[in-house]
Amino acid sequence: MTKQSGWHEPFSYPRRRFVQGLAAGGTWAALGAWHHPIRAQEAPVIRDPVLQGTDFHLVIDKTPVNYTGKARQATMINGTVPGPILRWKEGSTVTIQVENRLEEDTSIHWHGILLPFEMDGVPGFSFPGIAPGESFTYHFKVAQSGTYWYHSHSRFQEQTGLYGAIVIDPRDGEKVAYERDYVVLLSDWTDREPEWIFTRLKQSSDFFNYQMPTVVDFAADVREMGVAKAWQKRQMWDQMRMNPTDLGDVSGATFTYLTNGTTPNGNWTAVARRGERVRLRFINGSATTIFDVRIPGLKMTVVSADGQPVAPVTVDEFRISVAETYDVIVEMPENRAYTIFSQSIDRSGFTRATLAPRLGMSAPVPEMGPKTWLSMVDMGMGDMEGMEGHDMSSMQNQGAQTPLMQGDQAGAAMSGMKGDDRASMGAGQQGGHAAHGMPGHDMASMKNQSGVATSTAGMAGHDMGAMAADKNMKGLTTEPGVDSRVMSPSKSLSDPGPRLRDNGRRVLTYAALDTVGVAVDPREPGREIVLRLTGNMQRFVWSFDGVKFHDAEPIYLKYGERVRITLINDTMMNHPIHLHGMWSDIESEDGKFKVRKHTVNVQPSKQISFRVTADAIGQWAFHCHLLYHMEAGMFRKVVVA
Repeated sequence: MTKQSGWHEPFSYPRRRFVQGLAAGGTWAALGAWHHPIRAQEAPVIRDPVLQGTDFHLVIDKTPVNYTGKARQATMINGTVPGPILRWKEGSTVTIQVENRLEEDTSIHWHGILLPFEMDGVPGFSFPGIAPGESFTYHFKVAQSGTYWYHSHSRFQEQTGLYGAIVIDPRDGEKVAYERDYVVLLSDWTDREPEWIFTRLKQSSDFFNYQMPTVVDFAADVREMGVAKAWQKRQMWDQMRMNPTDLGDVSGATFTYLTNGTTPNGNWTAVARRGERVRLRFINGSATTIFDVRIPGLKMTVVSADGQPVAPVTVDEFRISVAETYDVIVEMPENRAYTIFSQSIDRSGFTRATLAPRLGMSAPVPEMGPKTWLSMVDMGMGDMEGMEGHDMSSMQNQGAQTPLMQGDQAGAAMSGMKGDDRASMGAGQQGGHAAHGMPGHDMASMKNQSGVATSTAGMAGHDMGAMAADKNMKGLTTEPGVDSRVMSPSKSLSDPGPRLRDNGRRVLTYAALDTVGVAVDPREPGREIVLRLTGNMQRFVWSFDGVKFHDAEPIYLKYGERVRITLINDTMMNHPIHLHGMWSDIESEDGKFKVRKHTVNVQPSKQISFRVTADAIGQWAFHCHLLYHMEAGMFRKVVVA
């Protein structure tokens, strides 16, 4: 065949992922549209179904799919994965009848939508769920506009395909100009049963991690930095029993990553021609995968976050956590293909789509980013720049803050300190809160920027004894369900996060986002609720304040009050936290309003605050949107009365 502009040879897969992602996926494969893997540029493009109006009938059922060469059952809405795009109009009233043809209960939650709590779709909170053979009718007024999504809130059905996009057109018309409009819904698919995955995670949290440090990695480090530094690089992590590559629970070893229900070789394509402005509505509808998104050769102007308009900000790349949405505008400079490249945060896989002037075109797919280790920043060392992949022994004192502390290693860490008197540290720091937090390392050998040796007492300008009285640490302990605490969490909103720092591209951060054109409650919060995001990674236990959902009391808000919620991440994983029914108005580091969201991603060892107006009476879910973390206990009930 003749090569056209934009044509390229199909990309190759790592050997262990040879099967995954070869078919375009979806019901076409199951129905026999093809019987063997096809070349990416030959894949048919399946048009995404759209339902619009005010009255909808959705049917949930099991349907065969084939994404990897093996037939499997997916939980589908109206026979598709994702479910149909629902297009509503701001100010209208919608009626949605959901029919359950499964052999188990089901539900649909309208993520980010403001509605009566009885319509929120959370079994046990807002309604009993939808029993097999039964129907439930949702009925509510549409009080907002923008890009949102819907998904099951019943056990692991979201992982098996029960999700879809929502686009709400503004009552007074769009204020952003564009010629083309596409939803780009990212997700993760597994041929495995989610219950099996959950069991494996409980047995061994790193079961799916194929990036564990190896002898080959050690040999490479020895060649680069010498035996001593290569050994020290690993010693810290070994003593803390932490994994420096643990950025995701489930990896590409098990997942196939999808764009609009299509595998990478399926090459979902958005058509646009030179000079046209294209609105791409990105939704992370995955169960547990955080994606880093870019379109090589094109700038992206972010115009909306979680459905709310923001002051335009132009970037090369953005990280989209689970359940977040970002709308971007791109302009086609010429009639050629561009790859929409979304790689998982753990760099174990990716999904891609194409933006091109006609179907059948494709562009080169970039290499995935390097699989760097978590750094000092992710351990609570403050807002240090350029620390990605550095080891403790080579670190200089740059005003760093005190690190994350591994619970049952605290005592051992203190006994391993050189030139420090444990007795002088205060009872509040022993047995779990040792302020140095650097097991096995000679703190006196650490140097500041002038090359002068510093003591532990002078580290980061903090007095160690005083840190025992830190209000953020007072009374906190480690326990079987809490394996670490961060002593001095960073409040920075400008850190793009691990594996994005200093990559040579302009990366979106919360600091760059400013919501515009929406009414914001001007009142100062009347009180503050501080919650710590906690867990034991080896046991795969996740919680708020060390208490799992079934053992926790509800959080009570008084109707009409304005409250500040502060989240402190004591773990080394990202946690996208979603409060149902109300907006979360994120504050800047100096306490000013920044950006309105429905899902707030809290990075490792970070602290973030947002204001909530309790204007929705009822029982609301508040949880981490990593599905397996939510099911493992990082979930609370919020009662507004």
